[in-house]
Amino acid sequence: MIEETLAGIVERFNRHTEQNPALRTELAGLVRSIRIKLTDEGTYAVDLANGRLQNLRSDGTGKADLTITTDRATFLGLVAKEIGPMKALVTRRLAIDGSLEDKLLFRKLL
Repeated sequence: MIEETLAGIVERFNRHTEQNPALRTELAGLVRSIRIKLTDEGTYAVDLANGRLQNLRSDGTGKADLTITTDRATFLGLVAKEIGPMKALVTRRLAIDGSLEDKLLFRKLL
């Protein structure tokens, strides 16, 4: 279920960037490795390059520029927009490790 959800996020994000020239320009040249660590499920990773998310994998080992740590229920709530990222951060149900620029990138991914 989580892998299907992540694949859907990747597809939706890529479709959005294809339709949004301003976002494509903003992401041009940006290369990042993003790790999603679900404390009760597993760790996944995806790469951002050329304005697209690609190479989704369930092996989230290795270096990451941005690490998102949460539990499965909170992650699914974020994706479904049942909980906002700020509320999840304030209630410590979500942690984001990375530069400020990369943390702001997280909002674009949802």
